[in-house]
Amino acid sequence: MRFTMTTKIQFRHLVKEDNKAIAELIRSVFREFGIARPGTVYFDPTTDDLFTLFSTPGSEYWIAEDKGKIIGGCGVYPTPGLPAGCAELQKLYLLSSYRGKGIGRGLMEKTFESAKGLGYNQLYLESLPELGRAISLYEKAGFRNIPGPLGDSGHFGCNIWMLKDL
Repeated sequence: MRFTMTTKIQFRHLVKEDNKAIAELIRSVFREFGIARPGTVYFDPTTDDLFTLFSTPGSEYWIAEDKGKIIGGCGVYPTPGLPAGCAELQKLYLLSSYRGKGIGRGLMEKTFESAKGLGYNQLYLESLPELGRAISLYEKAGFRNIPGPLGDSGHFGCNIWMLKDL
């Protein structure tokens, strides 16, 4: 079943009180796929305080909620070292029981709108081969593989890099 507007999923901006729940959700996905390793957001200290991270000018983070429960999130961030007009699509994660219903795509669309509104014309992302379904979602959304990393995310554990023109 695909996500529809009649479903009670709410999209909203991240608030400080979401920090603990979204950090746990992100880390649970890493454990689920066996990718909880150094050089990823699993060990990134900013994962525990996404509210402060996404309070940076030029950034925005979206939360997906079902009946008050945080089920996913996705954001745009001006990662240092990226080319002018480019930001990073970051931290798109969704609880397993909500995958395949269009919610991840909905989160990405919110992030694309945010990126355009913030003046970006490209989005970059980093991923891992174990996240094959996410990579397929990125490709369907117009991301293309690039040969190496851009910017300075600090996530040396990632080995898939993608770019999308907005």
